[in-house]
Amino acid sequence: MDVRRILCAGLACAIVAGGVAGCGGGGGGSRPVSEQGEEAGERAEETSLKREEASESAKQRELLSEIEARKKEEAGEATAKQTETAAEARVKQREATALADAKKKEQAADANAKKREAAARAQAKKREEAAHAEAKAKTEAARKHSEEAARKQREEAARKQREEAARKRRQQEKRAPAPGQPPVITRP
Repeated sequence: MDVRRILCAGLACAIVAGGVAGCGGGGGGSRPVSEQGEEAGERAEETSLKREEASESAKQRELLSEIEARKKEEAGEATAKQTETAAEARVKQREATALADAKKKEQAADANAKKREAAARAQAKKREEAAHAEAKAKTEAARKHSEEAARKQREEAARKQREEAARKRRQQEKRAPAPGQPPVITRP
């Protein structure tokens, strides 16, 4: 900016000097010095303006480049955040699926264990019932055997009593007098 002021001041001086020199009336075919100074001042000003414009353009390009870089960075960060969020969602989904699968497996294992336990109880009950039935059958067989033995004993005792009674009757008949004879009394 200071260069611009200096150039503007130099240009103003050249114009004033040119005006003063032009008033002197003079010369023929060559250009006056003031015109040359004016042209040089204008060229210097144009060069200075071009430099300023180039510098400003470069600054704007740099600023634009920074803005674009910032936008790219922000877009990259947003994309990274979206990717991270999506990855977290996938991880949560996998965890939920794994948890659900584990729960299903656990429930299936529990159901199988309950089935095996029920089958074992049923089999134990069948064995118990079979053992009970066998014990009952043995008890019944023992009872029948005992009753049969008691019946045989009673029959044997009855048979012996009948035989004894028959033997006593035969002995009495042997001792009894013949019909029409007086009885014989024997004393023991």
